[in-house]
Amino acid sequence: MSTTWLIVSTVLLVLVAGIFAAADSALMSISRARVDAVVRAGRAGGRALAAVVADRPRHVNLLMLLRVTCETVAVILLAVALAPAFSAPWIGLTLTGVIMVLASYVLIGVGPRTLGRQHPYRIGLALAGPVRALGTVLSPLSKLLILLGNAITPGPGFRDGPFSTEVELRELVDMASNRGVVDEGERKMIHSVFELGETPVREIMVPRPDVIWAERDTPVDKVLRLALKSGYSRIPVLGEGIDDVIGIAYLKDLVRARDDTQFRGAPPKSLLEIIRPAAFVPDSKRSDELMREMQRSRNHMAVVVDEYGGTAGVVTIEDILEEIVGEITDEYDTEEVPEVVEAPDGAFRVAARLPVEDLQELFAGRFRDTPREDDLREALESADVDTVGGLLAQRLGKVPLPGATADLDDLLRLQGEGGKDARGRIRITSVLVSPLQPAETDGTDDAAGAAPDPSADDATEHARAERS
Repeated sequence: MSTTWLIVSTVLLVLVAGIFAAADSALMSISRARVDAVVRAGRAGGRALAAVVADRPRHVNLLMLLRVTCETVAVILLAVALAPAFSAPWIGLTLTGVIMVLASYVLIGVGPRTLGRQHPYRIGLALAGPVRALGTVLSPLSKLLILLGNAITPGPGFRDGPFSTEVELRELVDMASNRGVVDEGERKMIHSVFELGETPVREIMVPRPDVIWAERDTPVDKVLRLALKSGYSRIPVLGEGIDDVIGIAYLKDLVRARDDTQFRGAPPKSLLEIIRPAAFVPDSKRSDELMREMQRSRNHMAVVVDEYGGTAGVVTIEDILEEIVGEITDEYDTEEVPEVVEAPDGAFRVAARLPVEDLQELFAGRFRDTPREDDLREALESADVDTVGGLLAQRLGKVPLPGATADLDDLLRLQGEGGKDARGRIRITSVLVSPLQPAETDGTDDAAGAAPDPSADDATEHARAERS
């Protein structure tokens, strides 16, 4: 064979290898659901593409085999053509290597694969027929190579998907978000779905102090008014105490019982006659498992029980969905108060249930590189409470009321804020946390005639008065 024909054959093999690379990349980017839609639309090549995608691993491995074969033969032909053209054969072989590396990278690797990812369905529909025919003819060889590959490299294969761990799939979602394929809201929602399986019910439930309850001997009309006032359609009913939930009163059952009495002349019903059984779940239960149970049982509320058998709170299917899609509000919901709001004077208004550890972060910049930073950390660690509201109660030594004020050593001043809840109970909902100025002296005692520091503000003087 002449040198010209050898070079022409090499070029043709490189182009064919590029086509195989484009088909390989396109098949890896094609969605099965989208292919089904193409078949229903009756587009040419749709059925062939569906058949190829149905056995994607076999066809992808076949394309890979054909591409490697074309590249190998092209290298051999080009070497045969160029080696005799030089006095030293190694010059021709070196030139062959350089040419084929560049051709493999540009004409087989980058270019065709990029086209395959950019136009997967157009290329897939165009090449599905030939690929399917090659797959039929070379099926025994393809299967043999797959078996050999699986024997050499045991473990999860292609059929288990391109992701071996959940972390890899999350990283792909982040990559898609960075490239604009998935927007930020969708990225957060996808991550929330994964995190739902790691979130215990205790982290999403409505805690016990915030639950609206009704006692079993409460008249139906009063419970109905309570439900309408609070905006809740389900009210837990208590027996002997808050740890004895005997059922759930549904708003529609309360309305029906009242209407039967007022408009149909039926005898009044007690609350015990209309309540429905309550579902109980441990506070350690995973949120995704609870959601599946609620879907199966068609129950939208469950009572959460702690490890000691006491009532920890309640959880609804809405609470679980909010972990995925974010806050869901309706016309009955009041405006959500942010957990942390910075005041112009450097203070922070925080939710009463904010973890005390967060105070360390809020005031880290103000106390950084000073002894007060360590003092604040030690004071918070020794407080032995979980929330800022609990810290205020501990410092007061009693249940705090709105307006109550207490100091955390010489570091922070806590002031409770709140009002009445849906049942008229006075509750602390937020705490205003202000930094205290350090007490300053000039290093001499009073007998030496030390004058007070005129720069001390009112907060410092008040703090000194309380310490004395």
